[in-house]
Amino acid sequence: MFNSTIMKTILSALLILFMLVLGSCSGKKEAKPEEPFNPKESFIFANEQIEKKNYDGARAALLEIKNKDTSRQIAPLAQLKIADSYIKEDEPERGIAEYRTFLEEYPDNQYAPYAQYQIAMVHFNKIQDAERGYGYAARALEEFEKLKQMFPRNPYRDVLDLRINQCRNTLAEYEFLVGEFYYKKGSYYAAVERLEGLLKDYPEYKGEAKVLFYMGMSFKNLGQNDKAREYLTRLIEKYPNNKIIKKAKKALDKLKP
Repeated sequence: MFNSTIMKTILSALLILFMLVLGSCSGKKEAKPEEPFNPKESFIFANEQIEKKNYDGARAALLEIKNKDTSRQIAPLAQLKIADSYIKEDEPERGIAEYRTFLEEYPDNQYAPYAQYQIAMVHFNKIQDAERGYGYAARALEEFEKLKQMFPRNPYRDVLDLRINQCRNTLAEYEFLVGEFYYKKGSYYAAVERLEGLLKDYPEYKGEAKVLFYMGMSFKNLGQNDKAREYLTRLIEKYPNNKIIKKAKKALDKLKP
């Protein structure tokens, strides 16, 4: 009798406890299912962060797009924006590295010419003058030529040849400065060698008149009068209105047999 009463009491207590636990669990809010990743919304967010100059935050969002965009539609744009963000942040070398990553991962993408053009423009924009810009001009020229070869129908054809000519003119001007330096130093053989190379490699050089003048004067100082007359005459005939003509004629008069 006593044991039966105790047992009933225990069972009643357990039943009440169970009901309390059940009621407590039923009162909890159900966890919401995780929303599917939306790469387009994330891309818009990343662009907003770039505009706010929050480059680290933007790149974090763009990397997430690259990792989660199963459609592969937004991922290439995300990689481009990562590169662009470094350019905006004035970290051009890291930008170039990211553009190269884009070209490696998406070589056939419609924006591949853009990536290659941006690589070239990073170097091109650093050209200041012939003396200090030789290295940048050489690298820019290499990248522009690569763009023409890789993407002959690229959308930059209207300006590409102009950019290439600017690079070549900078390189030619540097060669002239070296030749002029040798001439003024009295190293006439070295001057001739440098200037001859300039005329051969850069026939379109805008400063050809002064190259012809220093070639003629170098040969004159070397005692090679026939060669001197050849270049000075060529200068006078081809550039009759150039301001250096007066000096050329004076030098040529002294060379008459």
